[in-house]
Amino acid sequence: MGFMEPLSPLEQALHAARALVLADLVAGDVAEADVVSLVEDSVAERRWWVEQWPDGAAYVAGLVAQDVQDALLERYGRWPLCPVCRSGDPHALDVEPELGPDPHWVCAKVGVRVAPVGSLGAATGGMASS
Repeated sequence: MGFMEPLSPLEQALHAARALVLADLVAGDVAEADVVSLVEDSVAERRWWVEQWPDGAAYVAGLVAQDVQDALLERYGRWPLCPVCRSGDPHALDVEPELGPDPHWVCAKVGVRVAPVGSLGAATGGMASS
């Protein structure tokens, strides 16, 4: 027939969010099949959300990250663990802003931005694929 339809901005945002969160899961070595399905569930739910509110497309990556973080907490425990605080109780990083563009993983304890969502591997010295 010819060219495929280009992805809508909504689908682009969802694909990007999925890729970023998966990259962070891989960096943390927790990208098991059932964990990947948590990402898929979140993306499916957020697709509906962003269809209702297209201006929210820029916020999808942070929201998917938080959805997956919450789902993992219920099943496995805290993720991603803070790589900054070496002492004290292990604690998870937070996503900031909770609803905004350019989401970052942040250690709320010491107020440090650790990495943009999707870039945890670089920040935590995870395996780099070079």
